Amino acid sequence: MGKSKNFYGWSVVAASWLAMFCLFGYRATFSILKVPMSADMGWSQAEVTLGYSFMMMFYAIAAFFCGMILDKWGTKPVYFIGAILGASGFYVTSLTQSLYAYYASYGILAGVATGMLWVSSTISIRKWYVGKNYAKMFGIAFMGAPMSQVIMSLFVKQALAGAEGDAWRAAMQVLGVLTLACLVVAGLLAKGNPEDYNMQAFGEMPQKSGKPEKVWAIREAFSTYPIWGAIFMFLTSMLAEFLVWTQVISYWTADLGLQLGEATNLYIIIGIVGIFSMPLMGIVADKAVARSSCEAQGRKKMLIFGPITGIVACAMLLLQTQTTFFLGAISCVIFAIYWAVVPGGVVGYAGAIYGRATLGKIWGLATLIVMGVGPFIGPLIGGYLKDSTGSYTYSIMFALASFVVSALLAASLPMTAEGKVSSMDDTPEAEAAAN
Repeated sequence: MGKSKNFYGWSVVAASWLAMFCLFGYRATFSILKVPMSADMGWSQAEVTLGYSFMMMFYAIAAFFCGMILDKWGTKPVYFIGAILGASGFYVTSLTQSLYAYYASYGILAGVATGMLWVSSTISIRKWYVGKNYAKMFGIAFMGAPMSQVIMSLFVKQALAGAEGDAWRAAMQVLGVLTLACLVVAGLLAKGNPEDYNMQAFGEMPQKSGKPEKVWAIREAFSTYPIWGAIFMFLTSMLAEFLVWTQVISYWTADLGLQLGEATNLYIIIGIVGIFSMPLMGIVADKAVARSSCEAQGRKKMLIFGPITGIVACAMLLLQTQTTFFLGAISCVIFAIYWAVVPGGVVGYAGAIYGRATLGKIWGLATLIVMGVGPFIGPLIGGYLKDSTGSYTYSIMFALASFVVSALLAASLPMTAEGKVSSMDDTPEAEAAAN
């Protein structure tokens, strides 16, 4: 049983890794592809960026419905559907000839696919790993994101090097085929919930007296502060994060005068460092949990730390000049640390408060709110501030301020929901204290 359980657990992690790789392939390539797309099609930067915003809007809607599916059927059907839609998002976009067709293909197809991938990959890890076992395994799965940042960005950079006109179309078609292959494999590797195999999650304590885990109704969970605190904390971080991801290469090239190749190399640093920071920060987060009175407290500490790193990284960008390439590299290293802390940490916090049984639908709705607002508005604000001021500097300043708000909201997060003790409080030490 032990070997079988380990095999199942690692299969879940591997499937999530592939899902993350494909999901962040969209994010990693957009900042590079939007430049030749704009030039070839005659669209403004705001018009091109709106397509990304539409993608994030449908991402949010899909995440909500996907969360409801996960609690009942697991991730396998989600990955197979995501394979078709994710591949179509790239491939159909490569064939578009009008702005509205671009919005439909990139916005709807890619949006639904990526929304399904995010919720399914994050929740499946939390379903199988809890307490001090969670963050490290999430970090290993999340390594797929920085690997995508490096591999996808280098591929697109090479495909566009010296090319003119519609070279971006061929690059998207290759990305579509790669997405299809990866997600089909993810679907084959995916597993259901541990209970489907008469297993318990790694790190879960046996239920006392056979009492089942609390099943939260959506209305009940959303009548408590922890979920709303987590939502607004995550939303303000996402607003800042997506503004930076979609505008930073343009900031380096337009405001600082770097060549596109130099800017892309800087951007890739985030991915290279992220390959190592994801599992390492996961270990740090689990140690923070081990040294806390409950899992929720440990996750809260990391959620305060995460936005602070975003603040420092934005400050480094604002201090950077064309001759201070080093500051840009340092900011990318710090962004990689932020990236390794917040997305997984906020899911861990929600799981510590509300348990595993109904986390899919709870976090699915939370993702609908967060991703329907933050990533949609962030890129639009970045594009608007550039168009109205002629500089991307004000976009970076806005992102810094949003990270400040996120850190303050993280500090307000409570340890319980209406007297419900965090799931980490099933440790022997916590039980002894309770008795």
